[in-house]
Amino acid sequence: MVISSEHAPGEQAAAAVPPQVAAPAQSITVHLQHIPLLSGLDPALLRQIGMAMHFRKVGKGGYVLHKGSVGDHLLFLLAGRLRVVDLTEDGRELGLSLLSPGDYFGELSIIDGLPRSASVVAMENSLLALLPAAQAVQLIYAHPLIAERVMKRLALTIRKAASHRSILGLPNAHQRVFALLAQLMKITPSGLAVIENVPTQQDISIMANTSRETVSRALNVLIQNGVVEKDLRRLIVRLPEQLKAMILEPEKNAS
Repeated sequence: MVISSEHAPGEQAAAAVPPQVAAPAQSITVHLQHIPLLSGLDPALLRQIGMAMHFRKVGKGGYVLHKGSVGDHLLFLLAGRLRVVDLTEDGRELGLSLLSPGDYFGELSIIDGLPRSASVVAMENSLLALLPAAQAVQLIYAHPLIAERVMKRLALTIRKAASHRSILGLPNAHQRVFALLAQLMKITPSGLAVIENVPTQQDISIMANTSRETVSRALNVLIQNGVVEKDLRRLIVRLPEQLKAMILEPEKNAS
């Protein structure tokens, strides 16, 4: 994702920009074709979308969205990492999913007009593009390619949510950590099983509804058994089938 900006001296941002959104520079060029949702669109349409966008920086730990707030923008993550969260009945934060550059979010409120269904927090310093609801609705409903992509994304979201509920239903904390790691695992073209940009132990603990100390112990079990291997910001899963098997063996692996 490449972003460049410049503005003429003395020019001011439009007053219509919502106060929670940082005022963009007067002229901004964004390579929108690198955003999966928008790739393949006509260049003239991409320019219109870019001109309608606002841009916002959010520091690590800052809230991008709050559950229950008005859904007045479709948001695109240009740089950084975000965590989608909800609150449990006793007020604890529960991680629902992670967002990486190129992802978009906030589409539910754009489609049904209801308040945000979850909060979004920055896991690191992040840059976002915000497309106002009116333009976002036009984009989704007037372009079959975009509508198809949004529908497939919603279907995937529902499937992931069902999988995550199953993980949270596991009675043992180690089981939940193992299952979450298995869910995050991807197979590279070379056949290597990896977990790229591994979430912090604190983030994993939030998503698995356990403590950071428990996550640390569970990871140590995997490393000591040769199931995973640390490699900078990723984990190489040397024994993916054993990782899946360990999800079903909580007592044996909790010691």
